[in-house]
Amino acid sequence: MFLEENVGGFDLVLRALLGTLGITALATNLIKSSPLKWIVALIAFTGLYSSILRHCTPYAFLGINTARKK
Repeated sequence: MFLEENVGGFDLVLRALLGTLGITALATNLIKSSPLKWIVALIAFTGLYSSILRHCTPYAFLGINTARKK
């Protein structure tokens, strides 16, 4: 299956934390320049998206799996 879980453990927590910190920085207007806002928004969205789905497409292409084996 293409969306097989391949993110887990420390990697999952780090992605969720970075996504949450990025969204918080954007919401509190800590980042002033517009291009940097877009970069932080992209990183935050990607981190939260991959931590919620527990799937990282580059990991799938590279054969990396940090999730627990079932």
